[in-house]
Amino acid sequence: MEQPFSLTSEVRENRLIITTNGYVNNVGGAAIAEEFQRHFTEGVRHVIIDLALSRVVNSVGMSFLIEIIEKLTDAGGRLVFTNLDPSVDKMLGIMGLYDFAGREATTEDALRALAIRS
Repeated sequence: MEQPFSLTSEVRENRLIITTNGYVNNVGGAAIAEEFQRHFTEGVRHVIIDLALSRVVNSVGMSFLIEIIEKLTDAGGRLVFTNLDPSVDKMLGIMGLYDFAGREATTEDALRALAIRS
């Protein structure tokens, strides 16, 4: 039986770090989008999504991630994915998300990359 989706978040150096756990589907994608929106309205413009504990992202979950990328791009921000399972990494690449979002091995690498861009 599949474990329910959960996430944790923290703001570090004015960057939102969302760490997911579980299948990023309609439930997981909506949870990520809600957490993002809460911090976006508070002025956070750079987001790191750590997917180490999420081995599957379906098309509905992907649509939520694309929506976040669009909002950040329009606001001059950036999304960076970290700790990607190889199959998720491949899917994000096939979908063309790396044309608009970054990927780094770790959260610390993503924080450094975003600091350089700011």
